[in-house]
Amino acid sequence: MEAISSSGKRRVGGLCPHFHAAIELIGKRWTGAIVSALTDRLLSQRLRELEDEGLVERAVEPGAPVRVIYSLTDKGAELRPAIVELRAWARRWHAG
Repeated sequence: MEAISSSGKRRVGGLCPHFHAAIELIGKRWTGAIVSALTDRLLSQRLRELEDEGLVERAVEPGAPVRVIYSLTDKGAELRPAIVELRAWARRWHAG
């Protein structure tokens, strides 16, 4: 069902387009975890811990604004098979 609001914006399924866009954004992968981490001010702490353990590396690109880029180290990348297996286990055993 599609309708046009008084402002001329299309409504999807009767929903306000702004509400629909917000729900789509929040529903994307990792958005909830990232927002929670930022809200709790834990993201930078967790990244520092991962850096201290040698799982990620931090690079600062000068400029305005300064950009900080995190990437996996070889040690961090070695975790991929374990994470893939954990994800598969979760899918098998967390059926609802």
